[in-house]
Order: sequence, then structure tokens, then C-alpha cells
Amino acid sequence: MTTVHEPATAADLLVWPASAAEPVRGDLTVGGVPLAEVAGRFGTPVYVLDEAEVRDRCRTYRDAFPDAEVLYAAKAFLCRAMAHWTAEEGLGLDVCSAGELELAVTTGFPPERIVLHGNAKSPHDLDAALRLGVGRVVIDSPAEIARLAAAVGPDGHQRVMVRVVPGISAGGHEKIRTGTDDQKFGLSIADGHAQYAIARILDQPQLELTGLHCHLGSQITSVKPYLVAVRRMVGLMARLYEQHGLVLPELDLGGGHGIAYRPGEAALDLTALARKVRAELADSCATAGLPLPRLIIEPGRAIAGPAGIALYRVLSVKHTGGHVFVAVDGGMSDNPRPALYGVRYAPRLIGRPGSAERARVTVVGRHCEAGDVLAADVELPADTRPGDLLAVPVAGAYHLSMASGYNLVGRPPVVAVRDGLARLLVRRESLEDIRGRDVGL
Repeated sequence: MTTVHEPATAADLLVWPASAAEPVRGDLTVGGVPLAEVAGRFGTPVYVLDEAEVRDRCRTYRDAFPDAEVLYAAKAFLCRAMAHWTAEEGLGLDVCSAGELELAVTTGFPPERIVLHGNAKSPHDLDAALRLGVGRVVIDSPAEIARLAAAVGPDGHQRVMVRVVPGISAGGHEKIRTGTDDQKFGLSIADGHAQYAIARILDQPQLELTGLHCHLGSQITSVKPYLVAVRRMVGLMARLYEQHGLVLPELDLGGGHGIAYRPGEAALDLTALARKVRAELADSCATAGLPLPRLIIEPGRAIAGPAGIALYRVLSVKHTGGHVFVAVDGGMSDNPRPALYGVRYAPRLIGRPGSAERARVTVVGRHCEAGDVLAADVELPADTRPGDLLAVPVAGAYHLSMASGYNLVGRPPVVAVRDGLARLLVRRESLEDIRGRDVGL
């Protein structure tokens, strides 16, 4: 009896790019390109980025927030192509280092549409920002005020914002919650440090304070924390008006918009967020007697994450102590997130059908670390074997950007797919690259 294979359903591919399809059993395509073909051509591990998915997600944000300034958070993932795509789609850029800034500007990204933030900006970061003409610098500590004012000089001018801690706990893990008073970012409203910093900035004529900035955390799936943030930030803006006669034209609510990594997981409802934030901002400003500031938001993961796939080659399948470990040719050097945050993924066998019978396995990496686990307790075909290909969806954010040189294996390449074509965006880090940096003899 022949078993008829049903093509992958929408539910099966819920967390994959919209272009994902299974035209032939076991052969998954993204952007019209078979993923097995990408692995064969570029090797593994390899990141695959769906250009159309990136662009579509940029447009979704522009449509949801037509009157806001949308900045792509470059820390999620940045390369020259990504900077080019986001610029073409009308987004600005949020960067946190001279490296991210210089790569974007030398690619042609307009510097006036770039915001530089970070809790500990180096002199090099600030010098690059001023030299390249960055649009705004987000002040994160009192020490930055004096350093930036001195770097600008008495005849210079730089637009700045202040990162405020609104005292809100939100986010998918304690290590990525940044809106509370017990972490390194920003200046607290509760203890008065934010108000003190703002008063100091107003005493620096070369620094123009354009607005307030806050960022609550990452992987937030509820709208409510953002509404609380709006109320607290507008409350501070009202006090600044009373004390200084200051009317700030901008309010940056950061990003942190949660996405689903596996089918069935919660994600932030962008339509609801946009509608409720606009309503809350209008109500809060009306109550305070303030004009509406221009809203700024900073999505990163929500644009890049679902557009990326990581491909690995299975190296071994080991049965140990009642567990099945499927080891692949990558690991925590190209995706440290499971080790850092306990993130769970849904890998899939590609390139061949695999058996109908399923087995519960743990997908592990190649590195000398017991915590090098890519996907714990997941189902794969029972006949998964060395040489097979595994694809991990939702791998576009905080993979390559957080990749390391652990065990000197080299960081994977990035390949873009669109309209049936695949092209290299970032080449694989070679042993020659690694050796070339080592000048100790």
C-alpha cells in the first residue's frame, strides 16, 4: 500500500517565511529556492534570508504606524544588504556601535535617519556619530552628557534623546528585561536621575533635546506594558513642561516585539499595538495638555527573525541513557540563544521525506560544552541519520549577530533567496581569516 504524502499545511509552516512551500515531499523551498540546493551550493552551517519576507515585514510596520518613525534595530542582524533593504522600504536605523553605524553609512544609508544608542558608548562611537552626521544620539548616563558636549564643541550641534527607565517589567526572560530599575540601561524616573540628566542637557546649548526614549525588553507579547510606558513617559513630559516650559516633539517606545519561534507560541499583535498605543498617547497627551509627540518604534527581531533559516548537516545520531542526541555541524557558536535564554526551536528534516514514524530527540551542536543544545526534546523522523539536513526556522535575528569564535570553527555565511535565485550576502569565515588575526609569533 502506498502512503500518499500531503503537502505541508499552513499550520506546519506557520513560523516559516510566507514563501515557504513543499512542492515535493521532503523538499522545502523558500523564496522559490530548494533549501537542500542552498546547502549543497554554499555548505553548512548556513543562514538563509528571505528578502521578500524582510521587505514585507518592513512594509507591515510602515502600514501599521503610518505617522510614526520606524527604526530597524540593527543589533538583531545587520549586513550591507539588510541596510539597503530597510532603507529602500522607508525605515530608519537604530545602531549601538561605531561598527554598525559605519557599515550602514558606507552602504549608503542616510545618516540623518540613524539613531545611536547604548549604555556605554566609547569615544570612538561618539566620534563616529559626529563625524558621519548621525541623526540622534540617545543619552544613557550623566557622563555621556559632558563627553558628547565636549566632542561637539561650543559651535557644534547634535540632536539627542534621553533613555528613561519607566519601571516596567516586561520580556520573555530576565536577561532581556530592560525597563526596570535593576539593570544597566537608562536613567530612572523613580529616583530622579532622568530629570537631573535632562536639566543638565538643557544647560548645554550645543545639545538639542528632541525627546524621550525607553525600551522595555525583548520578546514582549502583550500590548499592556507599552500602554503603561506611554502613560509614564507622557507623565514625565508633563512634569518637564511644568518645570522648564519644555515641549518635546518625539517619544521613542523602543521595540521588543515578541515573535513565535514554534507553532502555537504567542506573538505580539502588531495591529492591536498600533491602535491601542495611538489611542493611549492621544488620551494621555490630552489629559496633560500637551501636543502629540511623533512616535518612534524600533523593531528588530520582528523584522529579521522570521525571515531567516539556519541549515545544518547531521554528523551523528547517538543513543545514550534513554536519550537520542542528533549532533549537527554548528551549535552555540552560531546560535547561543538556547544556552543564554533557554529558547526552543522547531527543526525540520529537509532534502528527503524521512519516515512517518517520529522519534523524540535533542539536537545538539559540535562544541565542547554540555550546554551546546540547539533544540531540546523535539520530534524528528525516526530514521534521521548522519548526512541529513536539518532546517531551523526563525533564525534571522540574534544568530549571526551574536555568533562567536568558539573552537575556531568560523562563522557561517548568509545567503539571500528571492524569486528562485540565491546569492551570497556574507561569506563564510575561513581558517585564513582566523589565522590572519593571530599575529603573536
